[in-house]
Amino acid sequence: MLAWWVERPGPMATRPLRMGYRPDPSPRAGEILLAVHACGVCRTDLHLAEGDLAPHVQHVIPGHEVVGEVIALGTGCVKFRVGDRAGAAWLARTCGSCRFCLRGAENLCLSPSFNGWDYNGGYAELMTVAEDYAYRIPEVFSDEQAAPMLCAGIIGYRALRRAALPPGGRLGIYGFGGSAYLTAQMAMFEGASVYVMTRSEAAQRLALRLGVTFAGGAEARPPARLDAAILFAPAGDLVPVALQALDRGGTLAVAGIHLSDIPVLDYETDLFQERQLRSVTANTRADGQEFFDLARKIPLQPTTVSYPLEEADHALQDLSEGRVTGAAVLVTNPR
Repeated sequence: MLAWWVERPGPMATRPLRMGYRPDPSPRAGEILLAVHACGVCRTDLHLAEGDLAPHVQHVIPGHEVVGEVIALGTGCVKFRVGDRAGAAWLARTCGSCRFCLRGAENLCLSPSFNGWDYNGGYAELMTVAEDYAYRIPEVFSDEQAAPMLCAGIIGYRALRRAALPPGGRLGIYGFGGSAYLTAQMAMFEGASVYVMTRSEAAQRLALRLGVTFAGGAEARPPARLDAAILFAPAGDLVPVALQALDRGGTLAVAGIHLSDIPVLDYETDLFQERQLRSVTANTRADGQEFFDLARKIPLQPTTVSYPLEEADHALQDLSEGRVTGAAVLVTNPR
């Protein structure tokens, strides 16, 4: 199969990914084999390629926003049939027995594994997925639309819930990539006013077309105090900026897996009056199912930019340089 893998982590200018041919994978017990139709290009893939995330597997194939057709089943599979459409997300497996898994917080599992980090992902023509961790994709979405939902959408959903936005409240969003674009739609569907702060003027225009209340620069002060905020940009220096924009009792959720250093916080200015700072770590399968139920009702309208699989390195380069408005998606044979 044709695939891309991380040859040697480093800046995108050093071309850390390599394209070539790898042996076709075969599904083990409990796994399904997907013919990949579309794979979202996530900022986590960029962190992996550039070495911000230490590789867990040498020459791993990135990609964890994968939509494809089931073409083979491992022994014991009963959820999917050959010919079904299925999606693979970031969470690949959990232990099921640690104290976090047992209390329903499998996103905090003590020994988790992840697609595109511990297991080969979707920057390839074929991919195996644990059946219990694969999703059925609502028919209302095309492959290209659904792909970014499997990370950007699910993580955006969890970040929205972690931000504890009250009904009808004001939500601030810092950074406006693929995840933020979907999260804004979810928040407005549920009755929130959304305020977007991003350095990209193109993203500001996109946010305004979407119907947000305000769009300004990354460090802009929104015209009203925020009840909650989500930081999608991997910029730690925006943490105090976002905290200072919160009203009393407001919560800031940090959605990224990687964040640059946070400046020293001033307790009285940044945290007093019960402002809260929370991180977001992966997701549970329940999050994913709840997200797709909500996405179908809205229905979500992703903004995507497609690239052929052979241009995966170009897609990551564009992402790293801020040239992608919406979500980049690698496509092979989408429907």
